[in-house]
Amino acid sequence: MEGCGDFVQCLLPDMSIKILSCLDDPADLIRVSAVSSSWRQFVIGNDLCKHLCLKRFPEISSVGNMIEVENTVVPVVSLPEKSTEWLCLERNHRVYAFLSRGLSNCMTEDCLIGAIHASSTDNYPEESILNTLKPGDRVERRASYWSSGGQSDPTVPETLTYKLISKLCLISEIHVQPFQAYFQFGFPIYSAKAVRFRVGHPNVKIDVESDNGHESVAAQAQSFCDKIVWTYTSPEFPLVQENILQKFKLPEPVLCIGGILQVELLGRVQKQQLDSLYYICVSHVQVVGRPLLSAFDVEILDESGKCSLKYCPKERLLCESSNKSTEGGSSSPPRFHRFRASLRGWEQMILSTLLGPGAGVGDDDSDDNDV
Repeated sequence: MEGCGDFVQCLLPDMSIKILSCLDDPADLIRVSAVSSSWRQFVIGNDLCKHLCLKRFPEISSVGNMIEVENTVVPVVSLPEKSTEWLCLERNHRVYAFLSRGLSNCMTEDCLIGAIHASSTDNYPEESILNTLKPGDRVERRASYWSSGGQSDPTVPETLTYKLISKLCLISEIHVQPFQAYFQFGFPIYSAKAVRFRVGHPNVKIDVESDNGHESVAAQAQSFCDKIVWTYTSPEFPLVQENILQKFKLPEPVLCIGGILQVELLGRVQKQQLDSLYYICVSHVQVVGRPLLSAFDVEILDESGKCSLKYCPKERLLCESSNKSTEGGSSSPPRFHRFRASLRGWEQMILSTLLGPGAGVGDDDSDDNDV
């Protein structure tokens, strides 16, 4: 940088932070931290990766604590010259850079893995919430749909609660298909008037696999739903009274921390001719998003509504790699190491540009703390 000034050293810290805060890609902040030791200290010391992650995914502000499993990245005992405060800042730099980058790079897919509970079910098991996990409105020759209980009041809402494929999912769209009763006179469509979505995490350590119709399990599922901390509620979306898969794109992608999604069905339209009661029926629900399957786990702290993110990159990723090798006969490099290799490539490119082709980045394990 001969003949050029270092704006980080020349400008006031607030102005430098404002300039670097204009970056919207975590890879850019990693590149910035590789320019020089002073820039690295500035990026880490001002928690810029954390601020960028919170700006892109404000739902992370509901996290009470970020835990890094000991001795999986850098053993703290091997760095006696560093203060505890600086070690915490370096941890934030690693964790939030990995988190924001991981969510940016994941492929979109269907994120629903199971059904937890329906606020009511008319005829179990023929009309269970489990039917909504299957695409379409028929399985072989049988109708496949969930039906609410009947109500004389058309304003009574219903809820369908689901478990996502990962405790960390970036959700962009949710699809709902109302059910058309092709076996009833007039082929009525039992659609709600509107739909709304909520995501969150339980504030107790409890797991309910699905609403299987038994009274005790259904009561446990309802108790579970009552203990969920909702971190995001979408606007209301009107449902069209048609038997099609209707797609609702959220205003901004939402990070679900905890892996729980609830579909609120608001208002009733169709009466059943047999009993003159209003019903809501749904044949399929689909959630489109980016699951972060590895490196992070969500842990409940207490009943205050706060949860913690547990970051354990090497153990979890190596375990996944081993499982893939056992099941598929071949193994691929863990995602964390591929990500680290890409960071090395960025650093090498920058150093080669600034210092010439002979410049290099060290390859020992201590470089893990650069992530």
